[in-house]
Formats: sequence, C-alpha cells, structure tokens
Amino acid sequence: MDLTRRAYLGGMGAALGAGMLPETAAAQAKSLPGLPSTMIWSVYDVGASGYIEASAVADALGKTYGTRVRLQPSGTSIGRIQPLKERRVTHGWLATEVFFAAEGLYEYASPGWGPQDLRCLLGRVNSLSIVATKTSGIKTLQDMKGKRYAYAKANTSVNAKVEPIFEAAGLTYKDFNVIEFPSYGASLKALVEGKADCAGAAPPTVTLRELEASPYGINWIELPASDKELWAKIQKAIPLASPFNETFGAGLSTESPKAIMGYRYPMITVYADAKEEEVYAVTKAIVDNYELYKPASPIMERWEVSKAGAYPMDAPFHDGAIKFLKEKNVWTAEHQKWQDGIVKRQSLLRQGWADMMAKDAAAKGADAAKLLELWTPRRTEILKSL
Repeated sequence: MDLTRRAYLGGMGAALGAGMLPETAAAQAKSLPGLPSTMIWSVYDVGASGYIEASAVADALGKTYGTRVRLQPSGTSIGRIQPLKERRVTHGWLATEVFFAAEGLYEYASPGWGPQDLRCLLGRVNSLSIVATKTSGIKTLQDMKGKRYAYAKANTSVNAKVEPIFEAAGLTYKDFNVIEFPSYGASLKALVEGKADCAGAAPPTVTLRELEASPYGINWIELPASDKELWAKIQKAIPLASPFNETFGAGLSTESPKAIMGYRYPMITVYADAKEEEVYAVTKAIVDNYELYKPASPIMERWEVSKAGAYPMDAPFHDGAIKFLKEKNVWTAEHQKWQDGIVKRQSLLRQGWADMMAKDAAAKGADAAKLLELWTPRRTEILKSL
C-alpha cells in the first residue's frame, strides 16, 4: 500500500476534509501507529452514495488524526481498480467489481488481469433494483418492455446484477430501447432530465433524490423474497445477492420499504500484500471514529463494526482487519469458516489462470475475447472441484 512519489504528489492537489486542516489542528491530532499520514481512495462518481460516505469517513480521520485523504472518483469498475492495482491509490471503496476482479470475470478475464488477490477491510449492506420514473408507468419488470433503459456499458457492477434480474423474468436488452451513457452517474441523470425511463440503481445515490423531487417522480421495481422462482434464478447467477427490505434512499422510508436486492457496497478494499500493521490501523481508525461520521447520513449506521465487519464479502478479509475484528469480538468461528472457503476458492482460481497463461499456447498473445473463451470452462471446472 506504499504510495509512489508521483501518486502522492498527484493526490495532494484535491485533498478533502483532513487535507485542508490548519497546522494547529494537525498538531493536536491523535497518534495511531501504522496509520498513513496521507491516503488516496478510489471511489464511485461524485454524487454516488459511496463517494458521500468516503468523504464523511475521510473528514473524520482528518479531524481525529490529521490524516490527509484524497478521493479519486471514477464511473467505471476498471477506473477504480486499476489505480489500486498500480498502487496509485491506497484503498478502493468498491462494489461488486471486487468479486469480478477476484474471480476473473467479465473485463477481468483479459490480458493483464485474470483473478486478482484482493482483500476487504469493512463493507456495508447496500441494495439495488430497477428505478423508474413514475411518469413512465413502470411498476413491474414486464412493464419495462419498449421503455428507454439507461445503460452505462462500463459499469459492470450494476449491469451484472440487473442482467440476472432481467433473465429471471424472461427479458433481455432487446426488449428495451437501450440508451448508452458513459457512467453510472450519467445514466441516472438521464432519468432526472427526462432522457430515459429506467435504470439499474442503488437507492442511496444522491442523484435519485433529484429524481424524486422532479416532475418525473420515482418508483422502484420490487423483487419480493416470496417469489422463490425468481430468486432461485437470480442467486444461481450471482450468489452474493439476497432479498432485502430497503428503508433508506430516494422513494423509500421505514413506513414504505421496498423488497429489492441486497449486497455489499462499498467494500474498503486492498491487495493481499498490503501491510498488516497499516490495514489494522486503517480498520481501527474507521471503526473507532464511527460516532463522528455516523451523523453524515442515516445509512452510515450500517458502518457499525458488527454490521460492516460481517460476512460475506466479495473477497476475503485482510489479516490486518481480522486482527482488529478479533479484538472487537466480532470475528467468529463462522467468519473463519467462510474466510477459509473463499480463500481456497479464489486461490484455486488464480492458480488456474496462471496455469492457463503458462501452459496453453492459445492463451499466449490472445485478446480479451479469446481469453474469456478459454477461461470460462476452466473456471467452471475449478469451481466444481470445491
């Protein structure tokens, strides 16, 4: 997790919160061994819930420890993980791209990628479904036929969740009028501006508050747990998803929850070779300052350690995080059983990819399409062996 000089200098220009602390405040800051004085975090677009949450946590760390944090936003999964891989950022506040990268799926089954050895510190429960303008008349999945669907091609994290929903309902993109947008944020802004009727989205996203207040209004397509057939099909494709009654976000409340999809986002992510002492310190700093950033948003309560330190995550926990979770009596035998299983699973996948690249002549110099063709059956066989 050591930053290069270039990354450090590049990050200082847009330091947030703690980055602007006066020298007197910095002098009064607490000391926490192992906690970096400067960090850069890759996050979702400005306006996304993960960006807002990371900002609140960064501000808290600045006030308590004098740590300077820069947020580096990107609307694409590669745009968030590539800087982490190249050590140009210290942490990624990531979504399901963690699972895709760790397992070598989608764009990660390509030259220079393959399964990545990622680890998580903490992560909160999030949710997702299809959001629609109220004026579109969309209330069910079948109502989407012929409607304008806002599609962010580079946002695999969202697309890989909504596509199994469509498939489970017997729908494909051919059933919609698909309009492409460059990022997740742009796809949701299109609803606010009347340029699209629906899109895949997470309820806490700030842009959706604009939609809720707009003349177009907001509605969520529900995915009730009682629809066993629908959920059996969804979970076959994405096992990390589960039914979840969401009460927080645009168009939602405790009195008016919606039954949609639950998963984890954001997950604070590093590579496995990150220093244990540093990961421990960052995890501790975030947990210990919970009361300071909790008021930033109602959803911040999900960062309480017993919730944010729970499994499953999209990749194993880092040893530094485990050390801290054990100290807080959060880590259980069930945690360890899950940890051992996912470590074994993803280790076998990395070895399988390495063997393919070293021993399969067809893989040498192959493009992304060919590598995906070669990798898919290999991955299937590896997972069958578990």
